[in-house]
Parts: sequence; structure tokens; C-alpha cells
Amino acid sequence: MQSASVPPDSHKGLLRVLGEAQRIGTLGSAPITEVIRHSTWFADALPLDALRVIDLGSGAGVPGLIVAVARPMVQIALVDRRTKCADALHRAVSALDLAQRVSVHCGDAEALSRLPGWKGCFDAAISRGFGPPLLTLTVAALFVRNGGVVVISEPPDDVPDRWTGIDLASMGLSVPQRLGPVAVFHVEHGSPNIKK
Repeated sequence: MQSASVPPDSHKGLLRVLGEAQRIGTLGSAPITEVIRHSTWFADALPLDALRVIDLGSGAGVPGLIVAVARPMVQIALVDRRTKCADALHRAVSALDLAQRVSVHCGDAEALSRLPGWKGCFDAAISRGFGPPLLTLTVAALFVRNGGVVVISEPPDDVPDRWTGIDLASMGLSVPQRLGPVAVFHVEHGSPNIKK
């Protein structure tokens, strides 16, 4: 992993921005350092060649802003359909001086996936709370190029595997590799014999 000059959980600007997100109601009440630690797993799960990333259902910018701080070479598109969240994300990106490589898009992810420059154009898609797991995985895969990855939040270890019985190969996805609280799916669109 490319390392940030300041670890995300010590990054004063990030702590301030996420504190403001909690104040205005776009981020839950979990301790901010806990939110950052969880989001760091997304940054760690990204392959080194993942330089163009989309964060679906960005909300307060979690995990996208944390990934941007942890991985300074990555360009990230933050996507949320709620205007309140998008407005707050614009302010956060500006406050963190990330506008050169982090963009904010207010709109429906499925509609964006049909636009030129979006479908299959990202090295990775990440999501912490976009929607139900299967929907999140299905939509995220639309944005990722062959050979890229989808990284999404997983429930605690004691929860049964939610991917059992889903034909991931027909979706062009590998079985997930679990890394802490996230699952990593490799994307191979149109591959009938995806490695399991």
C-alpha cells in the first residue's frame, strides 16, 4: 500500500470533516476513530494498480475520503444521490484539499453506470452502505474494468456467509476473499470460467 504522510486516524482535517458530518447527520454516531479504522481496510484491500476508484453511496465520504488520505496516488469519484450528502462532500473535499483527485457526483449510481466514461472504467469500486449486499455488488461491478475489484463491507465474522447460493460467476465475479470487515471480489466480465 502507498502510505499517507499522516495516518488517517491521526489526520486532523479528516477528524474535523467527519466530526462535522456527524453534527449535520450524514454520519452515524460511532466513534470517528472506529469509522476510520474500519475504512482503512478498504484502502488496504485495494491492489496497488487500482488508481481509479469509485465509492458508491458515499454519504459522509466513508470510506472514500479515508481511502483518499491513505492512498495518495488514487483518484476517487464519490457518488451519492442525496443532495445534502453531495453538498457536504464538496465542502469536505475542499477542506481536505483533495479536489485535484477526488470528485463528487450527485446522482443515481445505476444511471451513471450507463454513461460513457463510467461503465467498466474504474479499477475498483468500494462501498460501505450503498444498499442490500446483492444490489451493491451488482451495481458496483458495472463500474469496474476486467481485472479490477469490488470491495464491500461484510457483517461480523459470526454471521453466515451471505454469498452462498449466489451465482457470482454468472455476474463475472470471483468468490469473495474476506479481509477483516471487507470482502474483495475480482471482476472478469464475460468470463465463463472465472477463477474461484
